[in-house]
Amino acid sequence: MYANMNQNFNPHKTQNIWDRTWKDKRGRVVIWQTPNIWLGSWAGLTVLSLLLNRGLLADVFSHLGSAALIVWSLLEITRGVNYFRRALGLLILFFAVATIMKSL
Repeated sequence: MYANMNQNFNPHKTQNIWDRTWKDKRGRVVIWQTPNIWLGSWAGLTVLSLLLNRGLLADVFSHLGSAALIVWSLLEITRGVNYFRRALGLLILFFAVATIMKSL
C-alpha cells in the first residue's frame, strides 16, 4: 500500500537517505505492499504444515514454505523499492536460513 502521495514530485530531484529509506522512486512512502505469490505460498504452506503437525507431508510443506520465503526475501533484497524493504528482505533471509540450519 502506498501512503502520503507526494503532490510535488520531481523525478529529477536527488533523494536523500531518509527518502531512499522510506519512499519509492515516485515519492510514495512504501512500508507494506500486497503480498506476492512467494509470500502467499509461504503463508499457505506454513499453515498446512502446522495443521498436519507431524509426518513426512508436514515436513515437505514446511521446507517448501521456507524455500518460498527465501525466494521472497532474495527478491526484496535485489528489487525492493526502498532501503527499508531491502533491509526487511535481508532480515527475513537471515532468520529463514538460521531456522533451517537449526532444524538440521
